[in-house]
Amino acid sequence: ARMVPVDQVFNRFPRVVRFLGHGPGDELGPVHTRAEHAAAAHVLRSALDALDWDVFLGEQLPGDEGWHGLLGGREWRREASPSLGLPATWDEYLAARSSNFREQLRRRDAALRREGEVVSRLADATTLDRDLDALFSLHRARWGATRTDFDDTPFHREVAREALGRGWLRLRLLELDGRPIAAWHGFQVGAVCSYYQAGRDPAFERHSVGFVLMASSIHAAIAEGATEYRFGRGDEAFKSRFATHDPGLETVTLARGAIGVSGLAA
Repeated sequence: ARMVPVDQVFNRFPRVVRFLGHGPGDELGPVHTRAEHAAAAHVLRSALDALDWDVFLGEQLPGDEGWHGLLGGREWRREASPSLGLPATWDEYLAARSSNFREQLRRRDAALRREGEVVSRLADATTLDRDLDALFSLHRARWGATRTDFDDTPFHREVAREALGRGWLRLRLLELDGRPIAAWHGFQVGAVCSYYQAGRDPAFERHSVGFVLMASSIHAAIAEGATEYRFGRGDEAFKSRFATHDPGLETVTLARGAIGVSGLAA
């Protein structure tokens, strides 16, 4: 698209409409039941028609639902969002993985168990506060001085408490002799389990405790009857070890008025 200086189009800043959660959110868009995205897009478009805006930026919409076509917009960006279709049993899952994957998982789990008593458990109402403490501590230990969007804030704690009350929270701790050495934070809503954040003790890096705990979370999701396991936005290498496909995420733009005519949002 040709570039036109904004000050040649407007004597004010453009009015931009975006989804709640843009930035740190993984997958955004209207809340709807599965396969009802066309109806949701119609409602969204009607809602937009009732608002005063210049640019609509629809970020991180499910990439396999064709939102740019449904909304009559442009696909501005596409991002990775790996997913795993879950079989009925853990044995079926392992059988579908490579022999190298199975051997690595067996060897790493066995090596860790030689260090002491290993327990993988879920946070509950009696352990939530201290388990969140462990999660944030292990997350900081994993990333060190690198700044991330995930930190110990009242917001994250409130979301965890609310999700626990609704039966959605999955905060899993991997402990060695009672000491947390890795944490997996996610949610399970219906038949979909979603990974959100994690942390691990660098002192146990040689045991690949993140890999071991990720496998444990998949095992647990299968046992709970989940049929899909989502790894969230991003193409990090560890996700490809477990995922089976990637529907992706698309960001859709719509523009009207002077911006639409100028092609600034293209």
